Amino acid sequence: MAHHGSAALALSQSRIACAIGDDTPVEEDPVSESEDRQLSGGTRWRRFAAMMVPATVVAGGIVLGMANGAIAASFNVSGQTFKVGASELVGHDFKQYGGMVKEKDNTVHPVAVSEIGTAELHNLCQSVKSRVLGMDIVLTINAGGGGKPATAKGLLIDMESLEGNAEFTNIQIGRDATDLNEHALPKSFGQDADKVVIKDLKQVAWSTSAGTFTLNGLKLGLKVGPDAKECF
Repeated sequence: MAHHGSAALALSQSRIACAIGDDTPVEEDPVSESEDRQLSGGTRWRRFAAMMVPATVVAGGIVLGMANGAIAASFNVSGQTFKVGASELVGHDFKQYGGMVKEKDNTVHPVAVSEIGTAELHNLCQSVKSRVLGMDIVLTINAGGGGKPATAKGLLIDMESLEGNAEFTNIQIGRDATDLNEHALPKSFGQDADKVVIKDLKQVAWSTSAGTFTLNGLKLGLKVGPDAKECF
């Protein structure tokens, strides 16, 4: 059967992301105010660039089981979300349930977790906006145009919100999430479908991972100031 409507999911019980990294503070030598501004600016630029390193190309270790039975991404998320848009997403083996992601400082965020076995994304756009040295800066990635969609296998998305016009094939709503992923929290809400098609996709996410992510026609751009526009 097929189900039509706006794509949405009520968030369910939480999961905690694995914390990996050394938070030991590093002492810095005193610097002048001018040098401090230069160093601080450079640090912000590096952090901004690091946020745009595609988590989508991380292969292996995508989902880890925790002792408390929750689901965890294999990395700490950054301190801000990013936007993903597409004219159409076509996915097979779709699963969705609630969870949490965690920043390196242990700040946690509730998310809707979507697993898609294989996916095609037409006219993909990904953007992240930051403010550096008093300027708005947006870094965008575009791919999947000209009839050659971006493709992904083993796609895992930790999202904050999702909009679009969706069609699900053979959908089951209200399943126990542990029947979709054995590491999910018992008795938490889940849903799955053989196929999902979402047109005019607008998604705000904390992280995206995939075993393989192919970006056909990849273009990366940086815009500053009034021209710093996101995907939507």
